[in-house]
Amino acid sequence: MSTNAEHVSEPDPDLSGQHTAPTQPATTPPATTPPVTAPTKTRQSLSTRTGTTWMSLIAGALILIVLLVFILQNLDQVDVGLFFWHFSLPLGVAVLLSVIGGALVMALVGGLRILQLRRVAKK
Repeated sequence: MSTNAEHVSEPDPDLSGQHTAPTQPATTPPATTPPVTAPTKTRQSLSTRTGTTWMSLIAGALILIVLLVFILQNLDQVDVGLFFWHFSLPLGVAVLLSVIGGALVMALVGGLRILQLRRVAKK
C-alpha cells in the first residue's frame, strides 16, 4: 500500500508524455566590469557662433528673396499719404515700408519697456 501512495503522489513521466530533464542551477557568466578609461571630451552642443551666424545669413537671404518676389509681383502704383506728404509708390514697396514702420514702432515700445524694467530691477 505504501508503494501505491508513492506512485500516486509522483506522476510517471512515461504516462504524461513529457520527459523533464533534471533541474540544474542556471549558470551565469561571470560579471565583468568595463575597463576604467579616462573621460573623453564630449561636445555638449554642436552649434557654434559661426554656425549660428551662417544659418541666420541663409535664413535672411531666403526672406529677402521672398520679399523681392513679393515686390516684383505687386508693381501696381498706389497713392500714399502720410501727414502732409503725398506720393506714389508700387504696392509691394508701400506694404514693405509699412511693415518696416510697424517693426520700428514695436522695437521702440519694447526698448522703452526693457529700460523701465531695468530701472525697477536696480532699485
